[in-house]
Amino acid sequence: MNAHQVIIRPVVTEKATRLAEKMSYVFLVHTKATKIDVKKAIKEIYGHDVATVRSSIVSAKKRVIRRAVVNKRDEMKKVIVTLKGRKKFDITKFAKEAKK
Repeated sequence: MNAHQVIIRPVVTEKATRLAEKMSYVFLVHTKATKIDVKKAIKEIYGHDVATVRSSIVSAKKRVIRRAVVNKRDEMKKVIVTLKGRKKFDITKFAKEAKK
């Protein structure tokens, strides 16, 4: 998987902005992505070194309507990334394209 397939999007909620003050950032990632994949993707996309990666799987939310099961939300994987050196960065800006 390339880096843009690993990281789907950053999570911007009240809790995520409180974590950003502590240099921890929240992202939605591909469900098959590992912690090592996430570290490499953050390094490639944003250009920062990662200290820790904590992951959690958010289960699907289902609802039953007249014997039919309807998915209200699919299963997704969320990670909290803490950077080395206590650096802050803007999650909406990407690093410059790396030279090959």
